[in-house]
Amino acid sequence: MKYQVGDKVLILHSNEEATIVDFINKKMALVDVGGVHFPVYLDQIDFPYYKNFTEKKKELKPQKTYVDDVRKEKAQPQKRDRKEDGVWLNILPLSDIDEFGDDVVEALKLHLVNHTMQPYNFIYRLTFFGESDFELKNTVQPFETFYIHDVPFEDMSDSPAFNVEFSLLKEEKKKAAHFETSLKLKPKQLFTRIAQMREKGEASFSYKLFDVYPDCPPEQKNEFSLDKLTDKGFKVYEAKEARKHLEPARTVVDLHIEKLTDDYTRMNNFEMLTLQLKTFEKFYDLAVAHHQPHLIIIHGIGTGRLRDEVHDALRLKREVSYFVNQYHPAYGYGATEIFFKY
Repeated sequence: MKYQVGDKVLILHSNEEATIVDFINKKMALVDVGGVHFPVYLDQIDFPYYKNFTEKKKELKPQKTYVDDVRKEKAQPQKRDRKEDGVWLNILPLSDIDEFGDDVVEALKLHLVNHTMQPYNFIYRLTFFGESDFELKNTVQPFETFYIHDVPFEDMSDSPAFNVEFSLLKEEKKKAAHFETSLKLKPKQLFTRIAQMREKGEASFSYKLFDVYPDCPPEQKNEFSLDKLTDKGFKVYEAKEARKHLEPARTVVDLHIEKLTDDYTRMNNFEMLTLQLKTFEKFYDLAVAHHQPHLIIIHGIGTGRLRDEVHDALRLKREVSYFVNQYHPAYGYGATEIFFKY
């Protein structure tokens, strides 16, 4: 091959110098120009020394130059002049030619693209059917394209979910402590995007994760007076004393339907699932109210429907630090352990 990773090359149409950081396929390379990565065709680049050698420099006769004739230097664009349009997840299909001469996608190269003036800490997770497959923690700088990892294209048929949690490097009072977003791709949607990309002659496509990092939610003022309740005979407890009056929490909750009711033989699948999820929500709330550090939910293996419903609910709960569904000597793979943050 004419070029290698690390070679200094010249972008012919813009006359910019770049560095080759990777090869997408036999026709395209990924280059770096000033910290920004983007793909180019190999016939659009050349070695800079070849251009300098083939071009003849024009010899100019020395002429007197007056101060008024000196052209003012053009101001170089600074980062603040760049257009801010949010944070994106960029997907770059890596293709190769098979034995039949067809262009076949073999993997997807993922980049986190920060087109804002703000740096962010981030935690990236790739999950399949609610189970974590890859995790990365790092920082993305302003106007930086950050390489995450490559995903085999054959795995896209398993409906992956790309989850990213962002936070500021320095906390700001008016800004949210963290921001979570998730992108779920169905195989049909992905194949359509790749086909559209090829029709337009583009090398990659992107999904916007957010425009602007969110502010803190407004504090709700409690204008309701408790005196009105006490006057009517209601018992009012201090918040710190409230947990004394709650039902005891459990560290292990078994959601097998025979553990919840004796009448399950008369129930259909929807009724059983509803009762199981209602029981899960009840003991989840009790665990949080009692400030338990963790909770084990036994959901069994079965078809995986109950497990998926529980996992989907956990992703939306702010008290959850993380949860795992791994082999346990007592429950096998039929239980999920939840760890809380307060």
